[in-house]
Amino acid sequence: MAAGVLAPALLTGCAPSVDPIERLSRKAAEKVRHSGHPEPTATPAVGVGRGSSWGALGAGEAAGGPGHAAPLHSPQGGVTPDAYRRWGLSAPLAPAPRPPARHAAGRGSHTLPPVVDRVRTKDRVVFLTFDDGVDRDPHFADMVRDLRLPVSVFLTDGVVGPGHDHFGTLRALGAGVQNQTLNHHSLPSLPYAEQHAEICGQQDRLKNRFGTRPRLFRPPFGEYDQDTLRAAATCGVDAVVLWRASTRGEDLSDGDRLRPGDIVRARFTDRAGPHGATLTGMTVRLLRRIQAQGFTVGRLENYL
Repeated sequence: MAAGVLAPALLTGCAPSVDPIERLSRKAAEKVRHSGHPEPTATPAVGVGRGSSWGALGAGEAAGGPGHAAPLHSPQGGVTPDAYRRWGLSAPLAPAPRPPARHAAGRGSHTLPPVVDRVRTKDRVVFLTFDDGVDRDPHFADMVRDLRLPVSVFLTDGVVGPGHDHFGTLRALGAGVQNQTLNHHSLPSLPYAEQHAEICGQQDRLKNRFGTRPRLFRPPFGEYDQDTLRAAATCGVDAVVLWRASTRGEDLSDGDRLRPGDIVRARFTDRAGPHGATLTGMTVRLLRRIQAQGFTVGRLENYL
């Protein structure tokens, strides 16, 4: 896949914001600066993505979708300008830079989707993704609403079970709802026909549940092969999404330092962690780490 380098996006605003949360975010936004030159990596045909260095997709190359950022999380009743303090943050999240315009160039069903673990950008922005869908802690939805936090959830039908209403709430708050198969099998262990059924079957179910067909797909465990990519293409997937950094317990794996465009993977959990850490608490600690390194959070669907 030919990869271009995204020109830096600018933090823009022609008139003073009337939104008190956005006004409080203005100082935090000043810390979100463009980094040095990105480090391109190749996109493999086969592989396993567990925080390894795989492919980076230039945001300007991504196919499909509108050429501007959709607004995230309209103000909700009860949300106050200092809501970030409620969640243990020392400052509001800086607004993400405006994503680049994208060209709606259609990708044929015989063209394999790119495999990405980061977006090629100079903006100091990272992307939060959550797997499986076990945890339906209502506090997580509260936090997404209060912080206007852009997240993407990759759902497995057999794991979500009766929890689709919870993810419908997240989707209404601006979360992207994407595909992680019907049954969370390791796809390379399955023949093509079964891989196709796992991917397309979940595409259909999510379309029936939420009204739109997912554009992004994450293979369970980050494991895929050429048949996975072929099946994903025929199911209408625009990109196969892995990750550059992941949560391990309460921290990022290996204490990874983040880089512009990194896709971060966090797992939903069905109980508090060994130190009483819930998904919401883990996400707050992750946000502190992101802010401490001078990053903010962007909406993955606006870049891919």
